[in-house]
Amino acid sequence: MAAQLKSLPEKLSLRVARHLVAAGELLDSDPKVAYQHTLAARSRAGRLAVVREAVGEAAYAAGEYSEALAELRSAKRMNGAHDYVAIMADCERALGRPDRALTLLKNTPRDKFAPPLLAEVLIVEAGARRDRGELDAALRTLENGNLNSKSRAPWVARMRYAYAETLLAAGRSEDALEWFHRTEAVDVEEITDAGARALQIERGQTGS
Repeated sequence: MAAQLKSLPEKLSLRVARHLVAAGELLDSDPKVAYQHTLAARSRAGRLAVVREAVGEAAYAAGEYSEALAELRSAKRMNGAHDYVAIMADCERALGRPDRALTLLKNTPRDKFAPPLLAEVLIVEAGARRDRGELDAALRTLENGNLNSKSRAPWVARMRYAYAETLLAAGRSEDALEWFHRTEAVDVEEITDAGARALQIERGQTGS
């Protein structure tokens, strides 16, 4: 970010940087305000890829999916990066276009993706398959990921959780229960409610 902002006059660079920092701090707690900060940055430095990327990510968090898709496309044209392909595809899903999501992901090179990004791509691809009613294909997609990784990184928990959800949607509650428990076992940051989901299944099975 700093390298791109250096291309701006000093005062303008500082102003844009403040908006981007504020957006980053508010993205989880107040995405709509974060989005407004990124729009302010875009009004002053819309030719910078880092700004368009920030607008896209904040728009996505705020539920402005059409705007997010447009901004991330612009950022990609500027810097050629594939870092936000999963978000872009998820925007297509949110807009009711799972076919477009799958086409976008199909045309993206994955061989050099780091594990977190690859996991997000597989989660979104599986979600698009579920949107189309293709539960078996969704399961196979996630099985192509490293579900049995010994890492306790957040991407492992997210992928296992998606797998458990898909198993449950396919009517395989026993398998889903196992994978919710396996998710909880690695979810050290508690980014999912896997434990609660497992308890719901267990209560349902016991009839309580």
